[in-house]
Amino acid sequence: MKDTELVGVQKTLSPVLRAKALDNRLPDPILGDEYAERVMRRLDPDYDKRRFGTSQMGLAAVVRAKAHDDWARSFLADHPDAVVLHLGCGLDARVYRIAPPATVDWYDLDYPPVVELRRRFLPPREHYTLIGSSVTDLTWLARIPRGRPVLMIAEGLVPYLIETDVRRLLTSVVDAFPSGQAQFDTVPVWAWRTSRWDPSLRRYGAQFHCGFNDPAALAGWHPRLEYVDEAPMNDSPVLMAKAPANVRRMYRLMNLLPGMKRSTRIVRFRF
Repeated sequence: MKDTELVGVQKTLSPVLRAKALDNRLPDPILGDEYAERVMRRLDPDYDKRRFGTSQMGLAAVVRAKAHDDWARSFLADHPDAVVLHLGCGLDARVYRIAPPATVDWYDLDYPPVVELRRRFLPPREHYTLIGSSVTDLTWLARIPRGRPVLMIAEGLVPYLIETDVRRLLTSVVDAFPSGQAQFDTVPVWAWRTSRWDPSLRRYGAQFHCGFNDPAALAGWHPRLEYVDEAPMNDSPVLMAKAPANVRRMYRLMNLLPGMKRSTRIVRFRF
């Protein structure tokens, strides 16, 4: 992938995709994403000849993706007529992993250069639409059918937005649909404020722009919004069961540090 194709936060899709591809090569994968391995091989034929990353964008990102997948499958099982808004989708193959029924209309949204990469590397499918737009330019919302339950998935997105835009996005989605579920991940305030010095983010010219010490409090942004629960990430049982031994040791040590166990929180709301 040429650096000129993507800028800033868009570049963070590459290490996340690599982690998913490497996970698929484990004897017992956490996510088991064959598309990630296939796409990563085309982007970087030698991607698996380097060490498996042990940063926050390593296997923990794979655990995060699995948590979002599990919640999405549960919601769609109960709402087979839903509309899915997969925001900041990157090169994630969620629509193929979940394989929703034809009664579900699925929308993947990201910046136009990312959408162009998806068109090059991932196949089309019925009832699946790509939208090339900034998430914060809410004119894209006018293209989405209303009057049906909605599932909003924003994996690895919210910390890169300013709080005002997060609030406007979330409340606009709630206003636009009769019912639904919103699931996303957040970081605490300390992680946001120190992100400018985070080497894993600086490498890609990115940094966080908001953080929440109590993401459940975001339910107060809209009278119809209700906090449901949180999924584990850095201390996830599946991470500790399936990650290579060196990665498990790294996370056990990291989780002993104050605030690190929940340095990313995967949360869901309903309305």
